[in-house]
Amino acid sequence: MLYRHPLLQGCILLLLSLSSALADDGYTQARQQLIQEITQDVQDTSLYLDKETLDPRVMAAMAKVPRHEFVPAGQRDHAYENRPLPIGYGQTISQPYIVALMSDLIKPQPGDRVLELGTGSGYQAAILAELVAQVYSIEIIEELGKEAGERLARLGYDNVTLRIGDGYYGWEEHAPFDAIVVTAAASHVPPPLVAQLKPGGRMVIPVGSRFLTQQLVLVEKQADGQLLTRQILPVKFVPLTGEHN
Repeated sequence: MLYRHPLLQGCILLLLSLSSALADDGYTQARQQLIQEITQDVQDTSLYLDKETLDPRVMAAMAKVPRHEFVPAGQRDHAYENRPLPIGYGQTISQPYIVALMSDLIKPQPGDRVLELGTGSGYQAAILAELVAQVYSIEIIEELGKEAGERLARLGYDNVTLRIGDGYYGWEEHAPFDAIVVTAAASHVPPPLVAQLKPGGRMVIPVGSRFLTQQLVLVEKQADGQLLTRQILPVKFVPLTGEHN
């Protein structure tokens, strides 16, 4: 039987209570089960992560954001399964564990400005919006971007600014960013994103091709502009699209 430290057990109970209080929408039990599964996944991959728990603020956001609002109607029965789901146009909504992990890796602070590449249905943007002051999100597929923008506005995420475009080039108008989250796999770390990351900032990006092993990579920009990179764990993402990929 897996032993859980009393403090960890207390955090889980707090998150489940929060989920129940916020989500009287027919999905409460499913959401609670998802939080437990994410917690277990973090423990199971702790050797990769060098930690056994994620930031409690990140887990609280995962317990709060209604994932069923970000999947197609035909997928709602599967919304709180801990796996990716199709959202149309050849794209997916990421596995909740991966969403939580990527959010944790950037060490989000309440005053941060974060750039996201690959809005998709808007779920990762919503999680980030619970954690930071401002999210700038770019989606290359116009239909997905418009749908995500309407969805985020309807759900009250007024600190997310979205545009349609090629995310490879970032969003120079609003740079520099405290953190950057890339939700599609690139063959390399795009230089424009490095340039738009603040000294001391963090970027998390899956690197690799569709048919070969991808690695979730953490990029940290030092005060002198030097980069520290670390491979976190193997992942599988849809490819980043655009003229450079």
